[in-house]
Amino acid sequence: MDKEFTITQHLDELRKRIIISLIAIILATLASIPLSSAMLKFLKYPAAGLIDRLVFFGPEEAFLIYIRISFISGLIISFPVIMFQLWSFISPAIGERAKRSAFGFVFFSSLVFLIGCAFSYLVLLPAALKFLLSVGTGELEPVISATRYISFVCGLVLACGLVFEMPVLSFFLTKAGVINAGTLRKKFKYAIVIIAITAAAITPTADAFNMTVLALPMLLLYEVSIWVSYVSGKGMSSR
Repeated sequence: MDKEFTITQHLDELRKRIIISLIAIILATLASIPLSSAMLKFLKYPAAGLIDRLVFFGPEEAFLIYIRISFISGLIISFPVIMFQLWSFISPAIGERAKRSAFGFVFFSSLVFLIGCAFSYLVLLPAALKFLLSVGTGELEPVISATRYISFVCGLVLACGLVFEMPVLSFFLTKAGVINAGTLRKKFKYAIVIIAITAAAITPTADAFNMTVLALPMLLLYEVSIWVSYVSGKGMSSR
């Protein structure tokens, strides 16, 4: 009976954290709606000189595009709140000392997420768009749907932002006793294969250049994750 009650408590806590996160996303999305037109221009910047204009094919499509942009903006803006809720849910299982690191965790996880988004926006997207739009030049004329373009850009940006969370995941798993720095170092050769596959899956182009552009930072992040695991594990052993 005690075990069942404990599971119920955990489910109630999880539901509470999810509801708070959803409220934060909704509020941030609503606040972003008046700026959706400016954000669309911002999202079109990586395609400057490649795409003259975006088109839509249904009466409701333009409205849904602005709502989607506002939602993505709301998701990014509320990311620190989401990470704080995640930390609040998991931290009791990590230890009393880790509970006092909430600010550092939220700040670091939000920072690396934004760095990942910026890397995709400034480096990966222009290269990917240039390659994709060069295919069929002369025989085909591109007519780019605004919906497809926004999905493409936002999907790649968010995926890169989440990939850059690798050191944060390393911290969590080390604190939970699932991994350690030694294990990560021994599995480095397997990590190279996994990173190459992940880069190929995330990168919308099939050329080696764009895959390498994403894979190299991921390898660097894996090395950072090893050191994060080492420092986290050392802190645990010293207690």
